[in-house]
Amino acid sequence: MSSKKLRRQIAWEAARLMYSREVSEYYTAKQKAARRIYKGWVKPADLPSNAEIREQVMYFTRLSEGAEGVPQRLLEMRLRAAWWLRKLAQFHPKLIGSVLKGSIREGSDIDIHVFAANVHSITIVLDDLGVAYDLERKRIRKDGEARVFTHLHVKDHFPIELTVYAPSLMGFRFRCSITGKTIDRAGLNELERLIAIEHDVEPREQVSRMADMDTCPDRANVFLSLLMPLEKVKQNLRWHPEGDALFHSMQVYALAKEAMPYDEEFLLAALLHDVGKAIDPSDHVSAGLEALEGFITPRTSWLIAHHMDVHKIIDHSIGARHRKRLTAHPLYEDLLLLGECDRHGRVPGAEVEEPEEALDYIEQIEEMFS
Repeated sequence: MSSKKLRRQIAWEAARLMYSREVSEYYTAKQKAARRIYKGWVKPADLPSNAEIREQVMYFTRLSEGAEGVPQRLLEMRLRAAWWLRKLAQFHPKLIGSVLKGSIREGSDIDIHVFAANVHSITIVLDDLGVAYDLERKRIRKDGEARVFTHLHVKDHFPIELTVYAPSLMGFRFRCSITGKTIDRAGLNELERLIAIEHDVEPREQVSRMADMDTCPDRANVFLSLLMPLEKVKQNLRWHPEGDALFHSMQVYALAKEAMPYDEEFLLAALLHDVGKAIDPSDHVSAGLEALEGFITPRTSWLIAHHMDVHKIIDHSIGARHRKRLTAHPLYEDLLLLGECDRHGRVPGAEVEEPEEALDYIEQIEEMFS
């Protein structure tokens, strides 16, 4: 294979890896693509440049996504970025990347540089806002020197990546790893002017729109706020000799964890199936689903919606048509397993985890079992 053709193929595969979000760093994408395309050692000269890979990524973007809907999404992302620049004003935030340049694609995040002597001064603000985030320290070797970059990945309406730098670097002009040119960046005033010019939304209207925005709540906090009131929900001892609804829910979760420790959706269904009992005991299923809307997947929602049907199947009180529909559903076996956990999670004095421990475990499943 000619070196020119090999270079093109590696660039194409590296771009595919980055476009699909399998890889986020150019260097890693090159190495992984080279191993897939050519089984032997590839000379550094045959590896594509970052710019070549970027060009292919943009080709994938144009091919897969087209232009439909992009202007509106770009406006929404820029307004959200402005909202965050206001919230983080004390850290002199600067917007960079695709949202600033207008080259967003599916899955693009909002990249912001912030400046603080201590990353924990930023996490205090994030905690006060009630948002979920992950702290990452990434070691990168560049120009023969090992550097550590600190990132805060905020889970918001759009993914936010905050890169933390020392205050002494506020005036430093960072350079792009692709072009070598100085990275474009914008503070709040520059971003507001850009929105006014490119989207015809005047600053006063921008402020009005941002006033209606709120933080995207941490789903673990939402789940915990729905679980804790169950401790005061006393149940009929004939059916629930174990006691309150929270104790029952934690037993059901424990049995589900033993059966399917890697299945986040199933574990959430087990943990949250009765949260509606503290909202509307007369129709706890509907009340629970309404409170959980937007925070659980369709699979988890379906399991919770039908968990009471398992009891009807066991005591033969379910209608023939309804049972036929359930048995034909692809999640029927999961539903039966959830029902089994529900029936056996009624042991007085059983040892269970605290709700916080259960939620921490669920949040780490993807990392543990990836």
